[in-house]
Amino acid sequence: MPVQQESQAIAVARAHVEAWSNHNYDAARASLADDVTVTATTVDPVMPKTDLAGIDDYVHGLVEFARAVVPGSAEVLASIGDDRHALLLVTVRAAFGPDAPEMTLPGARLYLLDEDEKIKAEQVTFFAAAE
Repeated sequence: MPVQQESQAIAVARAHVEAWSNHNYDAARASLADDVTVTATTVDPVMPKTDLAGIDDYVHGLVEFARAVVPGSAEVLASIGDDRHALLLVTVRAAFGPDAPEMTLPGARLYLLDEDEKIKAEQVTFFAAAE
């Protein structure tokens, strides 16, 4: 399959980011395979590595993270992929606590879809950008 800037996998990945970043967790869950895995890493020592398997653990971790995200703040800066793979460069604004300042979280999100066009695997690399 040729790599392109718009594909089925990119459409699924974009819809997933749009859903969780707007706190629509039911829609985000609907795009996931039952055996989905996610790994999220950063070089910031204050933030732990995330390595989850299964839809319930994935959604629990997603909700814990995305609650801090300012709804409507997600921006897809670039995308590339094919029918099964998508790579998105995304930024979101987030505030981790009631008195915490908002910060920008730039990141790369790599997706693999299964044969039912559900997200089977996601790998996230990000950092908190100083304002």
